[in-house]
Amino acid sequence: MAYLLLVVEPVGQRAVRTQEEGREAYDQMVRFADSLRARGVLRAVESLTSQADAARVTTTNGDARVIDGPFAEAKEMIGGFFLIDCETRAEAVAIAAECPAAAWCTIEVRKVGPCYF
Repeated sequence: MAYLLLVVEPVGQRAVRTQEEGREAYDQMVRFADSLRARGVLRAVESLTSQADAARVTTTNGDARVIDGPFAEAKEMIGGFFLIDCETRAEAVAIAAECPAAAWCTIEVRKVGPCYF
């Protein structure tokens, strides 16, 4: 079964880190991804840049509306994700608890599946 671990971080958190602290946090996440890969549960992993680079797109009657980031109303942003394979939700939650980012962010665990459930 596939689960998505979303790294949900406070907006502005990256701005208060020194470059060294940011690199250490990133290196911790790379090591975590490597450990998941070695265990055979990692399907995909990516980090995401700041929401300042993002855009939100909605359409109404075929007309697209684009809002460029940063988004003033946002309190959190998705900082990255891990797509993993595991047998149960409990296993996915346990893996999320191992994620180094759980010390400074929230790791949201979502089962991959149809959106009509």
